[in-house]
Amino acid sequence: MRIFGVILAGGQGRRMGGADKALLPLAGRPLIAHALDRLEPQVEGLAISANGDPARFAPYGLTVLADQDGSHGPLSGLLAALGWAASHGATHLVTAPVDAPFLPPDLVPRLLLAAEGTGVALARSGGNDHPTCGLWPVTARAALATFLASGAKPRVRDFADSLAAARADFPADGAFANLNTPEDLATAEARIRGAA
Repeated sequence: MRIFGVILAGGQGRRMGGADKALLPLAGRPLIAHALDRLEPQVEGLAISANGDPARFAPYGLTVLADQDGSHGPLSGLLAALGWAASHGATHLVTAPVDAPFLPPDLVPRLLLAAEGTGVALARSGGNDHPTCGLWPVTARAALATFLASGAKPRVRDFADSLAAARADFPADGAFANLNTPEDLATAEARIRGAA
């Protein structure tokens, strides 16, 4: 088994005033750096899914994957990343959003444990699913292309459920907190300062 990862950074940051969320500072470092710190030790290879000028991610030395069709939100990023991972010999891909800087250090092993049988799992904490934190077999790419072509509403959870995705349960400790607004960013700053 070979597990690769992708940081989903293709959002438009509307609730952040249209800012590029990946580059927003948190504790003096861009959000993308926090996400990479959390996921990179858990996977064999890593890429960034983002549109626009890929040069802005040059300092990280990672492949930047543009959506082939950006009209499907995170599923467009997943589609491109599954193809990339398969071309590098991966068997599975783990997705994580760029705006979740506190992801658990055991995200991948717990997703793997939950996925036994189906090969697909989403993270869940406090009874809430976190669909962009998931484990996907690279063979799901054809099913995803079919799902997107069907005209179905492009929601990650719906696609995962079409594959009978399992759920990996995590404590409700804020590890999956998404920073969607300036207020969320300020709360995360306070959390980091409190832990220092």
